[in-house]
Amino acid sequence: MTIPVARRIAELPPYLFAELDRKIARKRAEGVDVISLGVGDPDLPTPPHIVEAARRGAADPSTHRYPSYFGMPELRQAIAGWYGDRFGVRLDPETQIQPLIGSKEGIAHLPLAYVDPGDRVLVPDPGYPVYAIGTLLAGGISVPMPLTAEGGFLPDLDRVAVPDGTRLLWLNYPSNPTAAVADLGFLERAAAFASEHGLLLAHDAAYTELTYDGFVAPSALEASVDGVVEFGSVSKTYNMTGWRVGWAAGDPSVIEALATVKTNIDSGIFNALQQAAIAALTGPQDVVEDVRAVYQKRRDLVVGTLNGLGWDLEPPRGSIYVWLPTKGGGSSGDFCELLLDRAGVVLAPGSGYGQAGQGFARISLTVPDDRMAEAMDRIRDALA
Repeated sequence: MTIPVARRIAELPPYLFAELDRKIARKRAEGVDVISLGVGDPDLPTPPHIVEAARRGAADPSTHRYPSYFGMPELRQAIAGWYGDRFGVRLDPETQIQPLIGSKEGIAHLPLAYVDPGDRVLVPDPGYPVYAIGTLLAGGISVPMPLTAEGGFLPDLDRVAVPDGTRLLWLNYPSNPTAAVADLGFLERAAAFASEHGLLLAHDAAYTELTYDGFVAPSALEASVDGVVEFGSVSKTYNMTGWRVGWAAGDPSVIEALATVKTNIDSGIFNALQQAAIAALTGPQDVVEDVRAVYQKRRDLVVGTLNGLGWDLEPPRGSIYVWLPTKGGGSSGDFCELLLDRAGVVLAPGSGYGQAGQGFARISLTVPDDRMAEAMDRIRDALA
């Protein structure tokens, strides 16, 4: 017997990275030595002092019971302290911060708090797929904001149309997948735009600490806390993707609404993992400098190789990705299939990030240096 799924599930597109995993598995089953530059999953280990904090926490029987729905007070305080030190933004840890089971969880759940069936949400295109998927699961309708290379992959706020019933505006800088960055002036304009149109501004800030060439990424909360929520994470900054600890910070009413959703869906984060996140945020930050240096070296290798093959790429100043137009203006899928077949190298097709991503591909910098060098050699040979 086949039981039909809900329409919201039937309408979901295949999740990009699940599809990439299937392709990689098929090639490896054929005996191909695949190098995957598709998924942004840091290859570097979590720093030892963070691992030790988790080890101590896991050995403590007091952590083995249900955690608080709202996160450990010490973690909320650590996040608030980090915002104060890093951005000069003062937040109340009781009312303006909500720990999350990774920032993706909160990004997907925010529309449940603010979007009724038929409501609109402005999403960047190309952009992280979860903005649109969370909207769809809440019964909302995504309104793409096309981002272009000519515009620095920033939405042109003077041209963005806001249909009736629009509730939410998503931004993400430094950007996944385009690696674009935004300065504080742009975020201030975006906060004013959202306020003018009665929108909640939601900023995905997972990559603020991974910047290069002297660029320092701002927080949207520097522009405004009123009507703004920002999602942060320890995942990429401290090589902790598998640990699943993130947060939402900002407008107290938004934090309360998101917490209401969460208390009805999950039971919080294992306290030992929260203790590890505290160690990350309050411990030595030179580990972040070391991570930046590794990614910058890989970025330079990738950009140098591709420019030697005829591209004209500017080295990105943020994130852990290189975003490139396909060779000869072909489709994203065809270009990525060609590299997989000829070189055994996986890139993420830009079309998986939205209609405006067609004709682009994304390279992740999260493989060891020797494998990155080998991948570039294979791509050079495949396209020669």
